Amino acid sequence: MKVLIIEDEKTLAFEMEKFLKKAFFLCDMAHSFKQGFNKLELNQYDYVLIDLGLPDGDGFELLSKAKKSNPDAAYIILTARGKLEDRVAGLDMGADDYLAKPFFLPELQSRMQAIARRKFNITEELIPLGNFSIDLQKRFVFFEEEQIELSRKEFDLLSYLLLHKNRVLTRIQLSEHIWGNFVDDDYDSNYIDAHIKNIRKKLNVYAPTEWLETVRGVGYRIKKVI
Repeated sequence: MKVLIIEDEKTLAFEMEKFLKKAFFLCDMAHSFKQGFNKLELNQYDYVLIDLGLPDGDGFELLSKAKKSNPDAAYIILTARGKLEDRVAGLDMGADDYLAKPFFLPELQSRMQAIARRKFNITEELIPLGNFSIDLQKRFVFFEEEQIELSRKEFDLLSYLLLHKNRVLTRIQLSEHIWGNFVDDDYDSNYIDAHIKNIRKKLNVYAPTEWLETVRGVGYRIKKVI
């Protein structure tokens, strides 16, 4: 998933980036209110981590603006402020969680995973998908009890479609998620098509994948399996 880290303490920001990348998150960084605002206007994120004490603006104000440009993102406030009023204010403004500094990075990851479970209504370790099951945390795909090998990009693509089940995702949306960069309308969409083809080829060896639907001229979706 794609994460924006807005933190003026650069050492902490780089530590978070390094840790989250090892957990297969795609990370962008901003070290000021202005940088964070510009990235939020340009890109869509799954998570936004906001430090309240930015040098050129108030984190609460940035949270308010971010909710308009990235309404589907999950927001975690990172701050050294320990007052109850600050926590309540952040949560009332739409933050999903509040983490006081200093904190342990595994706790940050656990809170992010907990938000994802609530947001996408994940109640089981293995998510059923037709004749297959997917473990998002361990990044495994199974047919019955047999593990199927997918590349990192293939798994990222399949899991992102699964989390947004029944929703059509455009090739541009999928490309931005997989590669983490803004792309324009003139980009080559063959990369996504090639990955989808490979996913189908690998899974069809075991069972049909009619649930992975091509929406002509738009993109792809995983439709509900009856």
